[in-house]
Amino acid sequence: MKTSNGVAVANAVKTSPVDMDERKNLDIRPGDTVRVWQKIEEKGKVRLQAFEGLILARKHGSEAGGTFTVRRVASGVGVEKVYPLYSPMIDRVEIVKRSRVRRAKLYFIRDKATRESRRQLRRSKMMDTRVTTDVVNKEKAAALEKAAKEVKEVVEA
Repeated sequence: MKTSNGVAVANAVKTSPVDMDERKNLDIRPGDTVRVWQKIEEKGKVRLQAFEGLILARKHGSEAGGTFTVRRVASGVGVEKVYPLYSPMIDRVEIVKRSRVRRAKLYFIRDKATRESRRQLRRSKMMDTRVTTDVVNKEKAAALEKAAKEVKEVVEA
């Protein structure tokens, strides 16, 4: 950088550790599947943890307070995280997949996932294990009795 008198300035002021231009031009939209690499500090060390999911919403554009909401299903439970666009705790954001959507906010997916899980529960039958084992044990006992009769007949003959 140069000042008005033409002298180069070595100490440029840096306001944020985040590359602002890169994040501003980050083209993430609702419907995209992204992998967000988040910095997590444990015992004085910093490690990276990925959170991969669907972008439900993007709010406040690319201005200073802009956020995006990412949803994923972990162990059968829906987990949503809201990330500030310019957060220094985000290392990088990778776009995994692009989907064409017809809404700006995909909040209806929360209900859709709930309905789908209920439907699957309705389809699966709850079996009582005691009843099935009793039936199996009776069948085994009958087979053993039949085999014993056959052996007895062979021995008598």
